[in-house]
Amino acid sequence: MKARDIVRARGHPLVQGTHRTTFEVTRDETLTPSGDCIIGIGANKGAADLDPGLKAALRDDRAVLTARLSAGGETVEVRSRGSAAFTLDHPADLVWRQSGFVSDRTVGIRSDRVAATLPREFIAALRRGEELVVELEAETPEGP
Repeated sequence: MKARDIVRARGHPLVQGTHRTTFEVTRDETLTPSGDCIIGIGANKGAADLDPGLKAALRDDRAVLTARLSAGGETVEVRSRGSAAFTLDHPADLVWRQSGFVSDRTVGIRSDRVAATLPREFIAALRRGEELVVELEAETPEGP
């Protein structure tokens, strides 16, 4: 089974991209220097707003999530895993984690990239305030 959704946000001059275990996209309209994991603000969706089919796919321990992040002509692909423990009901935030920790904001665990490992050219585009497009695709194997 495959399911997809797209989230649109934008960068901000305070995007740092230095967090070593996560990255986040939020509906919040502001960013402070302490938000070193946040790469996009003003998102049109939080976890609760994701497509129901995508949410169902992500709630499978076997799910593989591919997120294509695009901003200012730069594209980065991030691969993560889903979890049966996902609630995906946070109204504002989407968080990708390197660890297996799950909260209502978590959309991907065991991610192969975090804020600190995103290409600096990509972070520079976000610091310029470029639009951020996040294409999410979850795939789960057929059968039990």
